[in-house]
Order: sequence, then structure tokens, then C-alpha cells
Amino acid sequence: MRVTGKTENTGPSQAPSKRRWLVLAVVSGSLLLCGIDLTVLHVAVPSMSRELNPTPSGLLWIVDVYSLTLAALLVTCGTLGDRLGRRRMVLSGFAVFGLASAAAAFSTSTAQLIAARAALGIGAAMIMASTVAIIRVVFTDDRERAFAIGIWTSAHSVGATIGPLVGGLVTARWGWGAVFLINVPIVVVLLAVGGRVIPESKNPVPRRWDLASVALSVIGLACVVYALKQAGEHAGVNRPILTAAAIGSFLLHRFARRQRRIDEPLLDFSLFSERRFTTATLCVIGCFGSYVALLFFLTQWLQQVGEYTPPRAGLALMPLAAANAIGAITAPGISSRWGNRWALTGALVLFATALSAMATTGDTGHYGVLLLPLLGAGYGAGIVMTLGADSIMGAAQPERSGEAAAIQETSFELGAGLGVAVLGSVLGAVYRTGLPPLSDLDPAQRAAVGESLSSAENVAAGLPSETAQELLRTAREAYGQGFTTVLVIASVGLIATAAAAAVVLRPPEKP
Repeated sequence: MRVTGKTENTGPSQAPSKRRWLVLAVVSGSLLLCGIDLTVLHVAVPSMSRELNPTPSGLLWIVDVYSLTLAALLVTCGTLGDRLGRRRMVLSGFAVFGLASAAAAFSTSTAQLIAARAALGIGAAMIMASTVAIIRVVFTDDRERAFAIGIWTSAHSVGATIGPLVGGLVTARWGWGAVFLINVPIVVVLLAVGGRVIPESKNPVPRRWDLASVALSVIGLACVVYALKQAGEHAGVNRPILTAAAIGSFLLHRFARRQRRIDEPLLDFSLFSERRFTTATLCVIGCFGSYVALLFFLTQWLQQVGEYTPPRAGLALMPLAAANAIGAITAPGISSRWGNRWALTGALVLFATALSAMATTGDTGHYGVLLLPLLGAGYGAGIVMTLGADSIMGAAQPERSGEAAAIQETSFELGAGLGVAVLGSVLGAVYRTGLPPLSDLDPAQRAAVGESLSSAENVAAGLPSETAQELLRTAREAYGQGFTTVLVIASVGLIATAAAAAVVLRPPEKP
């Protein structure tokens, strides 16, 4: 999230007592809403897929175009907010978010929903980029400001954690479109209250907004993610996939080179010359990516393989959410006892071990065997998210705390998008290769079954009972194999990250 080093206010130095707490309620409520939208669709995916019938690549775009757009635009929206006014940026973000939510709710095709989700990401970036700077303006007392930033920090992660439960309850009663429609009245209230209580502020010496850097980063990232998704959908690579990957890699390389040359870079890569900073950032990306991917794929597994209803699937994830919150709360105490390095390493190993244990259960009909791994995964991830973010800030020089904070928040959103994109492509490829020949079906039916488990369910609905049951059994087994593979890959990645943390995150030597 964009946190500028200078947050001077162009108006009064501090809002009246009651008003500044209303400001905190507005900005924290908006971050809670942005966090919920990160995961609220997870439980609604099966019902949405039956209606829109997206391809595997289309489904992954629907799920994570929001977080990828948000990650790509956080820093640039922060720069624009510093220049144009943070109040104006946040209120405009509310309007964009509300309109995009309505568009998503009434989408009738995959392309429409992807576009609406991307617009939601733009609105969320506009909201999130300036909120902490607004808090710094209205809370001038150090103790009050520390408390306010603590509330602000937890709002987004709490929203992401409760998103599946909200989505399950809403989907069961009103359908998948309602998970977006409920945003509209909330945004109207935030606009009305925020317009009255949020003071305008700008950075008197704003950084230059570099359009070329924005274009290079956004288009480059989109091309790389497109290549990953298409490779997963087609279980291999072809010329268009290689072309997209090459273009994306080239543009991202040019983006990195440009940031090193210009006086006011959009993203200062010199921060990554500090190995502790780079390692902590990778810990956050890997952990949050694995956590959001687990939320997404586990909800599909519970519903489509375990035959859970949407509300039941959302409730089944509550131990994971509760453990995550407890891990975040207890992380400072664990760090003070064992040190950031070993607390972070141990939490990564715990998260990896929990995913490995989950991969061996293989039976969603017995929720009890999932409970302990869920608790371990949530607790370990909560510690890593808290201490990883703290390590990012601790590794940067004090005068560069604003830039470090921008990279910190971007790493969370980028991890969420890439986690679902990469692991989702793997799951799709394993699912297709795990299907039998399906000789009883015609070519069109076989192609549909190979697209996704939701498509297989649609095909089965039109088949004789015995054939349909056999098709569903084999498709669910193939999906289960893909989910197990994803858990193993994520576990291995977390172990590798833990090893890097243990080696690199040594406390700096005293002179």
C-alpha cells in the first residue's frame, strides 16, 4: 500500500475528535470490503460456473484478475492520490467499486465478469492506496495513530478470511450475483459518510507519475499471467503461449531497467539490493499466495468433491480463519521469544507441514481429519503474514519506509493473484491428464469434461444415471489428484522459502 514519507495536509492539521474516529471507521470499513471481495467469490464458483460455463483459464481470470489489477495499480494510485488529493482518490474509488460491483452482479458472460472484476480491482486500488496517508493526517497523536494503523492493518486480512463464509451464506439464499450486489449499499454509505468526514490532503512535493512505467508493468504482468493460465488450460505450451510469455518477460525487464534509470521510479528496485528485504518480500508473496490459493481450491474441493453446500463450505473454513487471526495476534510474542528469523522459519514449516498433511487425507466426507491441518495452516500463515510484513519494514532504512510499505502491500496482492494463477494452472493440467479415455462420450462431451469439473457436472446432467455417476466419480478423482498435487507443490515452495528465511534473515551485525 502506498505510504508516502511526507503526508502534510493542505487543510486542518487534525480532524475533530469524533470525526477522526469516523474517518477511521470509513477507511477500515472500505479495506474490510476490499478484503472480502478478494475471496467472496470462492464459494460461489460452482454455481457461477454452472451458469456462465467459463473455461479453466476464464475461471482463473475471474478469480484473480481482481488481485492482480489491484497489485499492479496500488503504487501508481498512491502517486496520483498524493498529487490530486487523497480524499478525491478514495471517494472516486468508492464510486468505481460500487459501479463495478453492480456490473459484476448482472454479468451474463465470462468476458463481462472478468471486465467487471478488473474494474473492481481498479476501484480497490484507488481506495487502498491513500487510506494510510489519510490516517496519518487525521491522527497526529502517536499513540492514537499507532492504534488506528493497527485497526487499518487487520481490516483487509479479516475481510479476506471471512469472505468465503459471506459468499456461502449469500449464494445459498440469493445466488452468486448477490455476492457483488451487497457491495452497492455499503459503498453508498461509505461515500455519504466519507464525503462529509474525510479531509482533503496532498503531498506538497508529489512524485512524478510515470505513465510509461505503469503501462510496462501492467501489460507485462498481464502477458505473463495469460501465458501461465493458457499453459494450464492446454496442458502444455504452443506458439501463442510462448509469444505471450516472451512479450511479458521483455516488458517486465524493460520496466525494471526503466526504474533504475529514472529519477523518481514507480518502484525503487534498489530496495531489493538488501537481501533481508528481498527474502521477507518473497516470504509474504509465497505465504499469502499459498493461503489464498488454499481458500479457493479447498472451497471447490469441499463443494464439488465432498458435496458440501455453499454455507457449509464457508463454515468449514472458519477454523482456518480463526487460527489465522490467532497467529497474527500471537506473532509479536513468539518473535520476542524466538526472534523474527526463527519464528518466521518455524511458521513457514508449520504451514508447509499442514498442507502436506491435508494432501494425505483425501476424504472430505470426514471433516475431522481436515480440522488439525486447517488449524496448523491458518496459525502458521497468520504468523508469517505478520512477521513477514514486519521484516520488510525492518529491513528498509527509516527514510524509505513509505516505499517499503508500498512494496509490502503490493506483495500481498501480487501473491494472491499469482498463487491462484500458477497453482490453478497446475491443477487444471493434472485434472485433464488424470481423466480416463471416456470412450462412451462423443468428442464434444469429452472436450467439455476436460475443461473443468463444473463442465463435467453439466455433461453428466444430460447422461443416463449409471453413466453420469461413473463420469462424476472419475472426474472427481481427477480433480482430487490435481488438488493433492497443488498442496504438495505449495508445501515444497514453503519449505524452500523457510530455508531461505533461516539463512538470510539474520539480525544485522552490530558495528
